[in-house]
Amino acid sequence: MAGRSEYLNTEAFFMEVAKLAAQRSKDPETQVGACIIKDNKIVVGIGYNHMLKESNEFSWARKKENPSNNKHIFVIHAETCAIINKTVDDINGCTIYVTLFPCNECAKAIIEAGITEVVYLSDKYAKKEYTINAKKMFDKVGVSYRQYVFKRGLAETDVKEESCTKRRKL
Repeated sequence: MAGRSEYLNTEAFFMEVAKLAAQRSKDPETQVGACIIKDNKIVVGIGYNHMLKESNEFSWARKKENPSNNKHIFVIHAETCAIINKTVDDINGCTIYVTLFPCNECAKAIIEAGITEVVYLSDKYAKKEYTINAKKMFDKVGVSYRQYVFKRGLAETDVKEESCTKRRKL
């Protein structure tokens, strides 16, 4: 008996897990999710961007007169969260699926953790210095990266990158 023909393929599933994790973020501007995959196609880490220990003590504001109130100082990024929350000791050689291309700080954590591939959905900050430097680091040490594009078809979700950002705000 033949199996069901309309199903989510493996890569789409992992990106959907990252997108689902992003929905846990309380950030009013940018919700990011990450999913770490072991070579045997098992999820070994999931994370999303959030404040330290889900604290309500810090502001989600991006630009304030007092730089020490900028959210970027206190937010744990999805990639770092997924690395911290990993369910196995060794993630060397793993792939990380992320909804937004990693910043330079997360790139360092990814490299040090031994992750060898980054699959990202959006690169909306491609021209920012921290993204340019993240790519330089990945190139220098041999971490591959590629953008995931959802394809039309019955077996995959039909989502455009721009609509993901809008959808996350629901």
